[in-house]
Formats: sequence, C-alpha cells, structure tokens
Amino acid sequence: MMDVVKPETVGMNAERLGRVGEHLRKAYVEPQKIPGSLVLVHRRGQTCYLDVAGEADRERETPLAQDSIFRIYSMTKPIASLALMQLFERGLFALSDPVHRFIPAWKNLRVRTGGSWPLFETAPTQRPMEVRDLLTHTSGLTYGFLNASNLDRAYRKQNIGAPAPGYTLQDMIDQLAHLPLEFSPGERWNYSVATDVVGYLVEVISGQSLPDYFREHIFDPLGMSDTHFEITPESQGRFASCYQRGPDKKLVLQDDGQASEYRDRSFFSGGGGLISTAGDYLQFCRMLLNGGSLDGQRIIGTRTLDFMTRNHLPGRRDLSEFATGSFSETAYEGVGFGLGFANLQDPVRNGSTGNPGSYYWGGMASTLFWVDPAEDLAVIFMTQLMPSGTFNFRGQLESLIYAAIED
Repeated sequence: MMDVVKPETVGMNAERLGRVGEHLRKAYVEPQKIPGSLVLVHRRGQTCYLDVAGEADRERETPLAQDSIFRIYSMTKPIASLALMQLFERGLFALSDPVHRFIPAWKNLRVRTGGSWPLFETAPTQRPMEVRDLLTHTSGLTYGFLNASNLDRAYRKQNIGAPAPGYTLQDMIDQLAHLPLEFSPGERWNYSVATDVVGYLVEVISGQSLPDYFREHIFDPLGMSDTHFEITPESQGRFASCYQRGPDKKLVLQDDGQASEYRDRSFFSGGGGLISTAGDYLQFCRMLLNGGSLDGQRIIGTRTLDFMTRNHLPGRRDLSEFATGSFSETAYEGVGFGLGFANLQDPVRNGSTGNPGSYYWGGMASTLFWVDPAEDLAVIFMTQLMPSGTFNFRGQLESLIYAAIED
C-alpha cells in the first residue's frame, strides 16, 4: 500500500483534490464510459492524493486496485529515450550520428514522392537520418494506425511493429529498410515507430536485449519490480483487462487480462510495449523530479535530463507549426517536443493552467503522466480505454489538480 499524506502538508487543498475522484466517478466510471480509474498526485516528495475507482475486469467484476497492472503503451517511450541517453552519457554515440552507423541497411533511405505500396515513387533524402531525429519524431517514419497516407497503409499491409508470434525488433528494422520515408529527416514532426528504433539502437550499442537493459539500468535501480514487457504468472491476477469504445459508445473487451497477448512475446517495443503499475511509474517520475536520481541511484545526469526536456523543434516552434498528421498523445498548440517528452511552452496558447517547462506523454489505452518541476509535482492517471483520444483526461485533470494548489 502506498503512503499518502494529507494534501495540506504539501501545499494542496484536500477538498479541491477530492473533486478529482468525484469527477471521474460521475462522468466516466459510473456511466461505464471507462472500466475504472486510478489517479495519483505527488508533490514535494510525498504522495498526497490517490483515488481508485471502478473495475480492472468488468466480465469478472474484479475491482481496480492500487497495485493493478496496466498496459502503458507509449508511456514506454520516455523510458526508452532515457535508456538511449544513458548510452549517450557514456560517449557511445552523438545525436548527430547517422542512424545507418548502427543500421547499415538504412544508408540509402529514400522519401516517398508519389504512388502507393508496393509501387512507390521516391527521391533521395535531403540528408541522412540522425539519431536525434528518432528521439524527436522528425525521422520521416510513421505509424500504420494513423491512416493518413499511402505509406501508413504500407505499414498496415506488412504489419510493421505488430507483436505477432515470433516477430522481433530485427524483423521491423529489416522491413523498414525497404520502405521510403514520409519526408526527409528533420523537415517535419510525425508520430511514428521511431522510438521502437530507439529501442533497437539501445540493443545494438549496449550489446544487451532491451528487456535486460531496462531491468539492469532503470527498473532494478528504481525498484520498478512490476514493469515488464510480458505479464508474469505470479502477477497475472493483477493485470487489468483493456477495453475499446464500440460504435454504440459502449465498452467492448479488447484484451482480456487473464488470457492476454502479453505472454510469450518476442517483439520488445521501446515505443509501446511495457506494462506497469502506478506505483512503479511513480518511481520513474520521482527520479525525473529529483533531477535524474532517486534514493542514491543516479539514473541520468541532471544536465542531460534538462537537455532532454527542452524544446528541440527547429526554431523552438510548437507542434502546431511543425507537425504533420492529427494524432499523437498531446495537443499541438503551445507544445514543443524534446528527446522523448512533449513539453509545455505556452500555457495560454495550450489552454493549460500548468507551467512552462512541464513535460509529459501518454499511452494508447488513455494512461498519462506529467512532471511539473516548477511545482515539484507529478501526476499519473491510469485506465484501460482505447483509443486514447476518446476523452480529454489530461485537460480535465490539469484543471482540477492545479486548482487545488495553495502554495
């Protein structure tokens, strides 16, 4: 059980924080728009609010619990990005290094100019793809599920990044070697499988598998014992089921927690493959809030973390000016992007009561987190509803939680 202090001891109003759980229950859990919710607020080194409501599994009527295990999908991305930057700190690569230094088959990547799979018209890229492009989603790669272009369709046709039995990261890298890019690297921002490639680079540069690297260099030092790419037999009973919204707006089972696809996996996705608990992810957030270390364990250098969470978009533009496509785990207005994290640049433009410099991401099943160094604040929200854009949980939680800050 997590220790929770009175909100007033960390400068927050208990009555106003109580509105968070009340809102989630009335607006989402009781009308069965989501199966359940868990929201955690951590400020000034203490967890001051924890609310758990609803069910982990509707079919079995299993209640959601503090230690329920969730598919965090793209909340894996900040972890994979940080893992690669640990190797950067060891001098093993430069951000300007061409990706083909580590993936020789990618040396002559081209850009799609027309046509459709398998008959694309292509041209040479304006410059090679750099490691920096993978971390900032300016690589020219894409996602099949975006359904925005003929190249997305090619990804779907070839099941690129799909966790099929026997499919591996190497298989994905080999497939991508034969497909063009959406644009020349550095020209635009597009949400993509780039962070899966980041995970592959971690393997190539470190000589370890991604699960082994994560465990040795991040999870074990932070005590994240429930964070894995696969569900373990001993934790199966805590694994929440995942749901999606049907055409009639009712919940439909998408992945049964007790008969899940998260067993016997061979594709370890740095872009979206992890499962975790709120308590485990809080350890990751506490480390971020503490400048890269926790309980005597240095995970990343303070200056490296500060560098990662700045806006790396050219000209310090926001995503509304530089992004292509309409889907990601963030709104675009007033938001920049760093090395694995979105960051709030202009709260007024964004419509947020948060602070400039806050950074965050979310996951496909509507999980989310943010870290606000100015307030010494971290917030984690867990549920299991796909797709993540169904409801604006982030905006609502920001309104509720910042309104509870008193000093």
